[in-house]
Amino acid sequence: MIRSENLPRAPWSEDPPELLSALRVDPEQGLKAADVAQRIRDFGQNALKETRPRHVIAILADQFRNAIIWLLLGASVLALVFDERLESLAIMAVLVINAVIGFTTEWRAVRSMEALRRLGQVQTIVRRNGRTEQISADGLVPGDIVVAEAGEVVSADLRLLESSKLQADESALTGESLPVDKHLLTLPADTPLMERSNMLFKGTSLNRGAAVGVVVGTGLNSELGRIAELVMTAEGQETPLEKRLNALGQRLVWLMLAMGSGLALVGVAVGRDMFLAIQIAIALAVAAIPEGLPIVATLALAKGMWRMARRNALIVRLSAVETLGAVNVILVDKTGTMTENRMTLTTIALPAATIEVGGHGLELDGHFFANGQPAAAACLESVDELMQTAVLCNNASLERVGPDGLTAVGDPTELALLIGAAKRGLWRADLLHDMPEIREESFTPETKMMATFNRQGGNVRIHVKGAPESVLAHCAHVRSGQGKAPLDQETRATLMARADEMAADGLRVLALAVHDVNRCDAEPYTDLVLLGLVGFLDPPRSGISEAIARCREAGVRIIMVTGDHLATASHVATRLALVTKGQGEGAALDARDLDFDTQKGAADRALNATVVARATPKQKLEMVRRLQEQGSIVAMTGDGVNDAPALKQADIGIAMGQRGTAVAKEAAAMILQDDNFSTIVEAIALGRVIYANIRKFVIYLFSCNLSEILIVTLATLAGAPLPLLPLQILFLNLVTDVFPALALGVGRGSPTLMAQRPRPGQESLLARRHWSLISAYAVLMTVAVLGSMALAVYALEFDREQAVTVSFCTLALAQLVHVFNLREDPGAWFRNDISANAWVWAAIALCLVLILGAVYLPGAAHVLQLADPGMNGWLLIATMSSLPFLFGPLARKAVARWN
Repeated sequence: MIRSENLPRAPWSEDPPELLSALRVDPEQGLKAADVAQRIRDFGQNALKETRPRHVIAILADQFRNAIIWLLLGASVLALVFDERLESLAIMAVLVINAVIGFTTEWRAVRSMEALRRLGQVQTIVRRNGRTEQISADGLVPGDIVVAEAGEVVSADLRLLESSKLQADESALTGESLPVDKHLLTLPADTPLMERSNMLFKGTSLNRGAAVGVVVGTGLNSELGRIAELVMTAEGQETPLEKRLNALGQRLVWLMLAMGSGLALVGVAVGRDMFLAIQIAIALAVAAIPEGLPIVATLALAKGMWRMARRNALIVRLSAVETLGAVNVILVDKTGTMTENRMTLTTIALPAATIEVGGHGLELDGHFFANGQPAAAACLESVDELMQTAVLCNNASLERVGPDGLTAVGDPTELALLIGAAKRGLWRADLLHDMPEIREESFTPETKMMATFNRQGGNVRIHVKGAPESVLAHCAHVRSGQGKAPLDQETRATLMARADEMAADGLRVLALAVHDVNRCDAEPYTDLVLLGLVGFLDPPRSGISEAIARCREAGVRIIMVTGDHLATASHVATRLALVTKGQGEGAALDARDLDFDTQKGAADRALNATVVARATPKQKLEMVRRLQEQGSIVAMTGDGVNDAPALKQADIGIAMGQRGTAVAKEAAAMILQDDNFSTIVEAIALGRVIYANIRKFVIYLFSCNLSEILIVTLATLAGAPLPLLPLQILFLNLVTDVFPALALGVGRGSPTLMAQRPRPGQESLLARRHWSLISAYAVLMTVAVLGSMALAVYALEFDREQAVTVSFCTLALAQLVHVFNLREDPGAWFRNDISANAWVWAAIALCLVLILGAVYLPGAAHVLQLADPGMNGWLLIATMSSLPFLFGPLARKAVARWN
C-alpha cells in the first residue's frame, strides 16, 4: 500500500525501474483491480474541483433577485400604507406563486444541465490487469500505466517510460506558447517545471507522437492541481439569446416605469383614487414585462439539450442550441461520419498478384482468394510477410477474451489490419515476443507515414506503412519471388495506378514496406522495400442519403472535406448522391492542387466544390474563415488535434465522440456520440424547432402583455370604468402567460421547418414583422375585451363587478385561444403543430380550472372582486374571446402583405 506521503517527490529525477518499484506496478501488466480500488480510497478521484450542485436555497433566492419582483414588493408595502391589507396579501401571494413556478422550472433546468455535463467525461487508455482498457480519466490513480497519442489531453501527471517523436503543448500550465519536445532522460531533482522534459502534465495536450507513462500525480496532487484555484460552484453560462432577452427586458422596464408614471398622473387628473392610480401603474409595468421569459427560455434550451443528447448529440456550449438552426453550410469529414468507420481489409495487392480477403468487421473467419480460387502457398507466404509488417507497425490492440470474445481498442484502420492478420493466425503479442519493438516513428501529416523498429535476430527490421504516394516515393526496391527487385519508374507508375484504381473503387489504400538495418538509430524512410498495397472498405452509413436529401430541402449545403484520396472520396460522394453526374469536374478537387496564399481563385474553387480531398488542417481553417466572410453560418466536423483550430473557428464545431481526440472535443461546441452525419441533421432540425419555439412564446407573451397595457390605458384616457383591476392583471399575467408559454417552449415543432431556408445568422429574435404581428394580435384582444365590457354594461345592463368579470374572463380566454395563432401554417385550423402539442392542452385545462376558481371560489372571488356573470355573461365571454382566434389569420396575412 502507498500513501500520499510515500509518493515520489521528484519523479523526473528517478530512473524508471526505481520509480515503478516505488509505485508497485509492472509496466506491462499495469495495476490490479484491488490496487486501483485501494488507491481510489487513498487518493480520491482524479479531479481538480468538485462542481457542487446548486443548492435549493440558492435557486429559491434567485427568484427574488429581479427588479420586477421589487416593484411588486413596493406595491405590497404601498397597499399596507393605504391600509389595503387584502391587496397587500394578494400581491404577496402572487409573488409566492411566481417564485414557486420559477423555482420548479429552474431547478429542473439546472439539474438537467448538471446531468448533461456528466455525460461528457474525458476517456483515457490504461493498462490494467494485463490488458489495455479505456476508462474515465477521473478514475486514474498513481501507478496507472497510461498510453497516450497525439491529440489527447493529458489527464494526470505522468513520468514517461516510452516515447516516440513526442511533443506537448504546455501553455495551459506554464504559459510557454511553443511546443515542448519530450525525452526519457533522468533529470536533476531541482529541474524547474518548464524544463522537466521527461514528464507530461495534467491539463496539457500532445501535439504529436505517442507515449507510455506512469501516473505520479492526480487531482490536487498534480502540478496543475497545486496552482489551480478551486471553484466549488457551478459556473453559469449566458447564451447570446439570453443576453438579447435580458437587454430587451431592461429596456422594457424603463419604458414601462415612464409609461406607468404618466398613466398614474392621468388617472389622478381624471379623478381616480390616488392609491388605485399608483397601483394600476405598477401593475401595468409588471404586466408589460414578461417575468416568465427567462424561465421559459432556460427551460426551452435545457429541454432542447436533453432531446439532442437522447439523439446522440451532446451540446458542450449552450449557445450552440440556438446557432444550430441558422447553419447553412456543413464541412463534413468522410470517414466515420458519412461512412461506418468499420474498416474491413478486403484487398491485398502484391506486386505479382491481387488477393481478395473474406469476412467483415470483427469476424476472424475469412478466406484469401486470387482470381476466385484459394490463394497459392507462395502468395500466402508474401501475404504473411506483409501482414507481419501491418501488425508490428501498428498502435491498436486486439486481444482474445475467452473462447470467442475479442477486445478491440484503437484506430479502425489499424484494427482492420490486426483482424486481417488474425485470419492468418498472426497475433501482435506473439510477434512482439519474437520481434520486440525498439522505437517508433509516429505518423505525421507531413510524412503521411509511420515506422517501427523491431529486433529480428541480430539485426533490426524497420516496418513502414502510410499513404501509397508517400511510401512509394521512399521505396528503392519491391518484393519479388527472388527476394527483392529494383523499383524502376515504370513499375512505380504501375503500382501508383493500381492504388488509384483501388481508391476509385471506394477503398482506402495504404502501402507497406520494410528495410533491414544493423542499428536502431537509422533513418526510417530510406531505401525501403515495398511489400504491397492493402485496401479497406468502409461502407456508407445507413440513412446518410436520406439525411443529405433533407439538407438539400432545408437549404443546407454540404462540403465533404477529407484527408482521404480524391478517388475514394469521389466514389463515396457519388454513391451517396452528394455529387451528381451533372455537377461537372469542379465538384471534386484535390486540395494539393490548391494554394490559397498564392493562387488567385483557389479559395473560391474550394468553396464552390462539393468534395475537397487531401485537405490540410490549414486549408480547412481557411475554408471556414472564407465561408464566414461570405456570411455563412458554418458547422464543421473533426476528430484530430489538427482539426481543433477549424473547430474553434466554426460557428458550430462538431467533434466525434467515439474516435475524436480530447483536444478536438474541447474545441467543439457539440460532440457526436455516435459519429453519425444523420445526427447532425437531426440536431439542426431540433435547433430550428427550439429557436422557433422561443420566438413563438416571446410573441405570445408580448402580445398578451401589450393587450393588457392597451386595455387599461385606453380606458384610463377615456375616463371610463377600468375593465381590469390591478390584482386581476397580476393574476392573468401569472396564469395565462406562464403556463401556455411553457407549453410553447417545449413543443416538438412543425415538420415544415426543415423545408425552409435557414434563418440569417444576424437576424433579430423579433424583426419588424414580428413586432407588427404582436401589435395586431394585441389590438384584436383589446377590441374583444373593451367590446365585451361595453356590451355587458349597455346591452346586458350588468353592474360594475359583473361587467369587470366579463372583461376579465374575456381577456383570459382570448389569451388562451390566442396560443393557436402561433401555429406554423395559418391555414391549418385544427391539425397543426400547436394542436398536436399535448402540453398546450394541459396548460389550457389548468388555466381554465384556475379561472373558474377565481370566479366561483368565495375567497378568490372576493380578493379579485369578481362575480358570477351568469349564462348570458358566459355566452358573451365565449363569443368575444373567440374573435382573436377567428381574425388572427387575417391579421397575419395583413402583416405579411404590409411587411
